[in-house]
Amino acid sequence: MAIFKNATFDERRNATEAAKKAKLEKFRALTAQLDQGAVERGATRQAIIAARDVRAAEREAARLVNEASAAEDQAARQIVLKAEQAEHDAKAAEKAECEVASAAERKAARDARYAARKSRK
Repeated sequence: MAIFKNATFDERRNATEAAKKAKLEKFRALTAQLDQGAVERGATRQAIIAARDVRAAEREAARLVNEASAAEDQAARQIVLKAEQAEHDAKAAEKAECEVASAAERKAARDARYAARKSRK
């Protein structure tokens, strides 16, 4: 059996309360230390999130710039294509006009030959 060394009830109760208080203080100190670490980790996490948001905004801005330049290039290509098409149409109209004139000249020459042949008869 345990020997209490003549400790009274009050002494044992006080020793128990002191032990409980010491455990509680140790737990509070550990909790405060953990809380401080959690705050530091939270701050680090917030900094990482902010940096990620900045990078995402930069990527979005770069994407918008690329889209704008692509749209500008597309518009320039469309203008060049329309100019080339207009030039092609003008050449085709000129060629058709020349063909019409050439056909008219050939017809006039043929009619002149027929008229000359008839006049000889």
